[in-house]
Amino acid sequence: MNRSKEIRSAGLKVTHARKSILKVLETSKKSHLSADDINKILIKKNDDVGVATIYRVLNQFVDAGICIKHHFDSEQAVFELNPVEHHDHMICTECGKIIEFNHPLIEKFQEEVASRNGFTITFHKLDMFGLCSECR
Repeated sequence: MNRSKEIRSAGLKVTHARKSILKVLETSKKSHLSADDINKILIKKNDDVGVATIYRVLNQFVDAGICIKHHFDSEQAVFELNPVEHHDHMICTECGKIIEFNHPLIEKFQEEVASRNGFTITFHKLDMFGLCSECR
């Protein structure tokens, strides 16, 4: 889907800022970006989008279901495009590296625990914190 169509289908007006920010989210090597990360990338590209606009657009994207906002630490939120498939995260507390993973046994166990307790899962996330292999 092209950027303009995705923005429009989310009920948002297509603007230069929205297209630029969505392009950064789609093309970045990092899948989890802060507003400051996006700002630095846009500055390098000589793309004049103010930091306040970046924060506003990111929150609009979250509300529209285009991306997800995570608070992995107390410093700042990071954003990722809404994934096609569910995944969980391992976050290194030393360097901040984020590793995405999915394991069918973890998903099955969560469903079993919910079922045993008469609970219907509508959404869940699993974030594990520790040290990555480079920081250990």
